Amino acid sequence: MPTTFGLTDTETQSLHEDYLHLHRNPELSMQEHNTAAYIESKLSELGIEHFRCGGTGVVGILRNGQGPTVAFRADSDGLPIAEDTKVDYASTARGVLADGTEVPVMHGCGHDTHVASALGAARVLARSTESWAGTVVFIFQPGEETSAGAASMVADGLWDQAPRPTVVLGQHVFPFATGNIHLTPESAMAMANSLEVTLYGKQAHGSQPQDSIDPIVLGANIITRLQTITSRELHPLDSAVVTCGSFHSGLKENIIPDTAVFTLNVRTLTEPVRDQVLKAITRIIDAEAVASGAPAPKITELYRFPRLYNDPEQTNNVFGALSEEFGAEQVRLVPPLMGSEDFGALGDAIGVPNVFWMFGGADPEDPAPAGNHSPFFLPEYRGALDSGVRAALAGIRHYLGA
Repeated sequence: MPTTFGLTDTETQSLHEDYLHLHRNPELSMQEHNTAAYIESKLSELGIEHFRCGGTGVVGILRNGQGPTVAFRADSDGLPIAEDTKVDYASTARGVLADGTEVPVMHGCGHDTHVASALGAARVLARSTESWAGTVVFIFQPGEETSAGAASMVADGLWDQAPRPTVVLGQHVFPFATGNIHLTPESAMAMANSLEVTLYGKQAHGSQPQDSIDPIVLGANIITRLQTITSRELHPLDSAVVTCGSFHSGLKENIIPDTAVFTLNVRTLTEPVRDQVLKAITRIIDAEAVASGAPAPKITELYRFPRLYNDPEQTNNVFGALSEEFGAEQVRLVPPLMGSEDFGALGDAIGVPNVFWMFGGADPEDPAPAGNHSPFFLPEYRGALDSGVRAALAGIRHYLGA
């Protein structure tokens, strides 16, 4: 990276302070009120205009004369996890879920790293305006974990208020060694659908099963047969995951209950496969209910994640820029991940290419770093932030000709 775009000692100190503050003070999805206020204060210090969008989303616009417009997104929400990292800056924050349940909150997916890195990149660009021209739109997005954030910002007029970019860039910290970058052309991460299924039966005493329609037996048959979707209905080269994550029914061992409720999580990489899997799920659930003589089940969609499609041409361009910054051996093209992200909705909403990559956050000496969404997840923040800022700047600068 040219010296102009390197972090000064003061900027590095601010970068670390931002991260430590955010790590100590996580907030749940779509409740990032203090996080949004903190981001706004930092943008104001830099003289970057900004506005609220999508409730707790913040958009910063750094204008610097005529030139291309590039958007860069960083998500900001935490997770309902009790942090168990034992560091002195660990979160002790609490939050309240939508159902009223009070829960611990931590940045268990590294979104504190994302926000701090984006603010770090903004600092560098704001003080080096003589070295580039154009406009950078910084999107600090809430609610990624629930897939509500990107959609809420788009619905709230994100692209009516912010300049239309030529590309939308984004990144995510991941538990591989700092200084490394992973990038996937085309389908980069899976679409997701989460479903709640309610089965209806007929209650009876456990000693009189002939008087019942047992929703537990019905549910067991459904869950077993659902596994045949991926093993017997899909083409072997089409990726999909169908997971039953919870099953609840009954209160006592000698009472056959009248209902059962289970939840499903579905991951797919293409719309045709998503459609095929969802139709198969509905067919199997309904058919098993008929076979059991049970009333029609109720299937409720809890949430869905959109596709994350990396435009091949722009991915190749960003791959080159990242390789130049980190070295060819540190930047790899990798297969798609079956995890999900709502980032893709931002560019897709206006037909603009997306490019999203992973940057390493783990200590290279750690043989088994904790994964995202773990209570032990903890990036080696100095190396992770250095990578996050450098990667953000390399991607942005490619389009600004800097």
